[in-house]
Amino acid sequence: MRLRLTALFLMLLMSAARAAPAPQPIEIPLASGVLHAQLYKPEGAGPFPTVIALHGCDGLSGHSDSVLPRYRDWAERLLKAGNAVLWPDSYGSRELGPQCRVREMHVKARRERVADIAATRTWLMKQSWVARDRVSLIGWANGASALLWAVRPQSGARDPGPDFRAAIAFYPDCRISAGLGWSTRVPTLVLIGGDDDVSSPPACRQMVEGAHGRSALARIVVYPGAPHDFDRANTPLHAAAGTGDAAAPERGHLGTDAQARAESQKEVAQWLAR
Repeated sequence: MRLRLTALFLMLLMSAARAAPAPQPIEIPLASGVLHAQLYKPEGAGPFPTVIALHGCDGLSGHSDSVLPRYRDWAERLLKAGNAVLWPDSYGSRELGPQCRVREMHVKARRERVADIAATRTWLMKQSWVARDRVSLIGWANGASALLWAVRPQSGARDPGPDFRAAIAFYPDCRISAGLGWSTRVPTLVLIGGDDDVSSPPACRQMVEGAHGRSALARIVVYPGAPHDFDRANTPLHAAAGTGDAAAPERGHLGTDAQARAESQKEVAQWLAR
C-alpha cells in the first residue's frame, strides 16, 4: 500500500512538472550586444498585461534551469493571473554567474541593469500581444535596487509610449537611495521583512516616507519577524557578505515566514490590478 501511494505521489509530481509552462527564449537588442531573456506568455493574441521581472544577485538561471525554481514559481503565479512575464538575464547575457559573493560587480544595479530595463521596455512596446499601458516591474534584492533607480523621475523613458503601470520591489537595499532623496514617477510598492539583516528596513522606511513630500506614489509594507528572502519557499538561501545599494548581497535564514509570503502574494496581485 505504501509503495502504491509513493508511486502515485511520484506520478503526480511528474504530471505537475510536465504541466508547468516552458519559457520562450527572447533576444533583446542592447547598445552593445544582446540581452537574453525568458518569456512566459498566456495563450492567445492578447493584448496582455506584462511584467518585467528582475532577478536578484543569484542570477536568473541554473545548471539545468533556464529560470531558477524560485523565479519560475513567481512566473507561473503571475501567468495564471493573466500576465505575460519577461525575465531579462542581466548576468547570463554578459557571461557572468551569480554575483552574490562578488565584491567588484561589473553589472551595476543603477547602470547596466537600468539600461536592461529600458531595453526590455522598448522591445515590449513593439510587440502586438502587449497591453502597452499595463507594463509593470517586479524586482528581488539586487533587481529591486535596479528597479528603484529605474522609476526615479530622472530615469523617465525617452521613447514614446505609456510609462510603467506599477513597480514592486522585494527587499531592496535602500541605503543609498534614501540618502539621495529618492522619489518615484510610478506607483511603487516596497515589501521587506522586519528582521531583514541584509537589506535595511529602517532605510527603506526612511526612503519611502521621505518620498511622500515629493511623490505620493510610494508605499512600504514591513512584515514583522520576516527575514530577507522571505518569499522563497523552503529552499536553502545564499550566505554572502558585502554591502552596497547596487550590489545588495542576498543572505537569509533557512526556511521562510509563510504568513509574510502569503500576504506578499496578495499585495502583489492587488498592486498589479490597480
